[in-house]
Amino acid sequence: MSEISPGLAVTLFTIAAGCIGIVIATAVLAIVEGVAVVKALEGMTRQPDAAGDLRTTLIIGMALLETSAIYVLLVVLILIFANPLLQLVQ
Repeated sequence: MSEISPGLAVTLFTIAAGCIGIVIATAVLAIVEGVAVVKALEGMTRQPDAAGDLRTTLIIGMALLETSAIYVLLVVLILIFANPLLQLVQ
């Protein structure tokens, strides 16, 4: 059985960690976004006069949640394609 080089081990580990991280982050953010939409719709049905304010707040909140997903994607792409940990191994 051949040995795995440290660089390959770090690469494989970061790819696996990145995949797990993006799956968990997108799942959690999808759940949170769903809860936010449900709460906003409940508020709109209770107080139709406040629907405009609730809609605006919901859109801003959803944009902030989506930026969190983009940040996670950015970190994962950096780990996969420009892995700074490989310099420590070599």
